[in-house]
Amino acid sequence: MGAVVRLLAPLAPYARRIAPYARRLKPVYPRPGRDGWRRWIPSWRQWLGATLTSFGLLSAFLVTAYAMTDIPENLNSYATQQDNVYFWSDGTPMARTGWVQRQAMPLKDIPPDVRWAVLAAENESFYSDPGISARGITRAVFRTLGQGDTEGGSTITQQYVKNVYLTQNQTISRKFTEAMIALKLDNRMSKDQILEGYLNTSWFGRGSYGIQRAAQAYYGKDVGDLDASEAAMLAGLLKGAGLFDPTLSKANHARAVERWSWILDRMVKIGKLAPRERAKYTKFPEPLKSNPLYNTGAQSDYLVELASQYAKKAGHLTDKQFDLGGYQIYTTFDRKREKALTDAVTKARKQAGRDDPAAARNGHYGAASVAADGRILAVYGGPDHRTQGYNESNATTVPAGTAFTPFVYAAGLEHGVRKTRGGPATPVTPDSVYDGDDGVPVTTPEGPYWDRSGKKVAAHNDGGRSYGDISLREAMARSVNTPFMQLGMDTGLDRVRQTAVASGLLSSSMGPQVPALSMGNSTPSAIRMASGYATFAAGGNHTEPYSVRRITRNGSPVALATPRPRRAVGAEVARQVTEALGDSFRTAHPEAAAGRTGVSGKAGTTEKDTAAWYVGTADSVSTAIVVYRIDLAKSLEPLPLKGLAGTSAHSVPYALWSAATGLG
Repeated sequence: MGAVVRLLAPLAPYARRIAPYARRLKPVYPRPGRDGWRRWIPSWRQWLGATLTSFGLLSAFLVTAYAMTDIPENLNSYATQQDNVYFWSDGTPMARTGWVQRQAMPLKDIPPDVRWAVLAAENESFYSDPGISARGITRAVFRTLGQGDTEGGSTITQQYVKNVYLTQNQTISRKFTEAMIALKLDNRMSKDQILEGYLNTSWFGRGSYGIQRAAQAYYGKDVGDLDASEAAMLAGLLKGAGLFDPTLSKANHARAVERWSWILDRMVKIGKLAPRERAKYTKFPEPLKSNPLYNTGAQSDYLVELASQYAKKAGHLTDKQFDLGGYQIYTTFDRKREKALTDAVTKARKQAGRDDPAAARNGHYGAASVAADGRILAVYGGPDHRTQGYNESNATTVPAGTAFTPFVYAAGLEHGVRKTRGGPATPVTPDSVYDGDDGVPVTTPEGPYWDRSGKKVAAHNDGGRSYGDISLREAMARSVNTPFMQLGMDTGLDRVRQTAVASGLLSSSMGPQVPALSMGNSTPSAIRMASGYATFAAGGNHTEPYSVRRITRNGSPVALATPRPRRAVGAEVARQVTEALGDSFRTAHPEAAAGRTGVSGKAGTTEKDTAAWYVGTADSVSTAIVVYRIDLAKSLEPLPLKGLAGTSAHSVPYALWSAATGLG
């Protein structure tokens, strides 16, 4: 009633002016000159006057109400919110996110049969009515007043107004406001615009808003692929999905079949479906048992997390813009590679759980595959994003260990070495010889390097093995550590750091600039390690890893800042590093290397046995695998592996790498 009072308020001054005249016209009761009950019956003139007065007041009220009612400027944000859809690199749907399942579709992409099924069910006179139904409003008002109940009686225009501008409260004042806005909207927008908006904002059940999401939720197809029979079933849901979703109960199924048949018959009656076509639809189009859009899969949640973060950054989208939805995110993730990687790690997790449940309980397996052009093709983020949001592929918690030595090698080849402080650089080649013995003290131009505790720093090889004088290429092939620790000092740790960052490692993950830097005290993620090795495969050009290649919003392109390649190291240096890594792969795995070209890789170990790596390239795709232990309930401090990564002869990281690359 408050809305009615506000609308009548402007008429108050006029009412006060005509009040004296109205009092003169007030009829005298009982009527003089009449007997009995006739004295109380108004004359025909009085009836006519009362009718005309009532009509005039009602008209004045409606005209004033129409003039004073504005179409709200702000749409109901919930009514316009959409979900975001993610696609694999081959264009097939991968996942969807958002509180609301809705993807807006232009009317031209919604088939006529779908449109007319909805119109036949809800408002067949839509294209000729003024936007409201007087009969429907009157019926709804009397039902509300008389029975304390509500009844729709709304046109599609009114329903659209309710969806996008008003609340769902069924009150007389809301109904009245709805009618006024509907009248104005009908004069301002075309019928096609209103119908398009209605079809994209209506609730169809199963968590879906809009006809596109309804088509996918009930039939697993786009709206453009629906036939008239399926369209009639979906149109029936507009009366109340809780009552007409046929999968919910037998009673629902019976109601849905009856309404489906009625809608098809209505389409024939209004001339929008040929009788011959109608005769083909004798069998009810049973929908899917459940909404397939909910089944994103545990692993794909990690992919969505990476892609959404990148999409917002590269598309310059705020959280608010992105959360309103409507975006189609076309990722770089390769479905087949993702499955191979996930299957391999899942199998390894299960095996570890059987072999050593205590160690496996805190085990983590970060993995990523990155193409030479920067595309992230696959990642393994964890066993289940719903229970572990920690992304193992993108975590920077464990040291790179000796998998870092290719960056030291590249820095030496690129910049040369300086044996005297401030002296000229001396070129380094793959044939340059260094001392490969275990325990060799690390030196500077001034002499031995002393740590803060006053001890000489020495380099060590795996197993304490000594190799004597050895070339850098052979040292890389045989995983001899001591030459690279000294090479890092000779090249300059600042240049080592610079080369690693230019190749793809994040500066924030780089370790302290001490001799141990060359032995991998940095903590890059699996994604970044794969990206760094991909730089060598790309001839020394580095492209920042990216997970989204294209974004659209309701079909329109969104500008995307796609990364460009930039020179990290010289092409000759990249070739020499790749050759050394190829030697490393062939030396460690001669059987797998037989008959294969373009494959390179290296294992990585850490001083305190807190991480085990294998990073390598096959067919211009670099894959990094890391196995480590962390108790997430306590801290991010790495724990000893306790055999979780296998042995040098039977390495779990290498087994996962070979399975992911198709070499296993």
